[in-house]
Amino acid sequence: MAATEHPLNELSRFLPEGSFDKVVEFIHYYKVHLTIARNRKSVLGDYRHAHQGNNHRISVNGNLNQYEFLITLLHELAHLLTFEQYSNRVESHGKEWKACYGKLLSDFIETSIFPADVEKVLRQSMLSPAATANGETALLTVLRKYNEHHEEGHHLLSVLPEGALFMTPNGKIFKKCELRRKRYTCVELKTGLRYTVSAITEVKLLEVTGS
Repeated sequence: MAATEHPLNELSRFLPEGSFDKVVEFIHYYKVHLTIARNRKSVLGDYRHAHQGNNHRISVNGNLNQYEFLITLLHELAHLLTFEQYSNRVESHGKEWKACYGKLLSDFIETSIFPADVEKVLRQSMLSPAATANGETALLTVLRKYNEHHEEGHHLLSVLPEGALFMTPNGKIFKKCELRRKRYTCVELKTGLRYTVSAITEVKLLEVTGS
C-alpha cells in the first residue's frame, strides 16, 4: 500500500473547516501515527493499536472528500478510544465501540461542521452505526454528493431506477433488479448470471429499460 506521512499543518486540507483543532487534540493526546493512504477499494480507513512500544496507528484514504475523511477518521478514533478503555476484551464493533463512535459524532455535530443533509443522516446512523463504511448506504450516498470530481455518466447504483442497464469498472454490463437489504440483485447480460452488488458501487449508466 502506497502512503504518505503528512505533518499536521498539511492535515488541515483534508478536513472540513472548524474541525482541525479538535482532531489535532486527539492526535497529540494519544500520540497517534496518522497516515494518509492512497485509494483502497476494500477499506476507507484502518486502525492498529499501540503495541510493543509503537504508537497507535491510523490510516485514512486521501482521496475522500473532507466530510467523508473526517467521519472515517472518527470511526478509527473510536476504535482507539475503545481499546484504551477495554483493551482487547470487547468485540471490534460491539456496543462499546458504538458508544465511543456515537459520542465522537455527537461532539463534532454540535460544532456545526457538517452540511444539513450530512448532519441529518449522521444523527440517524448514530443510533446504530454500521461496522464498515460500506454498511452506511444512506450516509455514503449523501457524502458522495460532495466529491470534487464526478465522472460524467457515473452514478451510485442506489440512485439508478430498477431495470437500468449499467457498466461496472471491469467493463461488465448488468441490469439492475430488486434490492435485498443493502445490496441489489443484478443480472449480467452476457451470461445471465445473477449477482448482488453494493448499493454504493459507482457505475456507468447505459440506458433505462422497463422493470
